[in-house]
Amino acid sequence: MAADNTHNDGDAGKGKPAVKRPASENGAKEPYAFSDLKGQGAGQRPANLDFILDIPLEITVELGRTRMMINELLKLGQGSVIELTKPAGDTLEILANNRLIAKGDVVVVNDKYGIRLTEVISPVERLEKLK
Repeated sequence: MAADNTHNDGDAGKGKPAVKRPASENGAKEPYAFSDLKGQGAGQRPANLDFILDIPLEITVELGRTRMMINELLKLGQGSVIELTKPAGDTLEILANNRLIAKGDVVVVNDKYGIRLTEVISPVERLEKLK
């Protein structure tokens, strides 16, 4: 009689697929083996993530920062100059919902400002910063 290689913890009929659990030569159960995502080649996104594609993100390009006292802020007027901490020519930071995702340089495209990406933060680095 063949060993049962599926384990479903009573989830049968609840929309959850059974997980393959191969048996070893001596009949002991091996760790769970999950199937690969189907239809996901290099550069393709999983079909089950399509529902999040229309969620809005706030994209911010940070030119620099500064700190000032309230009395300095109240003295600002038209023509005032605010000095920023970032040196001229340094790369700008691109943030999505206040999380760093890339760095880039300012460019002008058809009389509008744009950003040329010079470095994209890898997903692994982004996840590490969340911890």
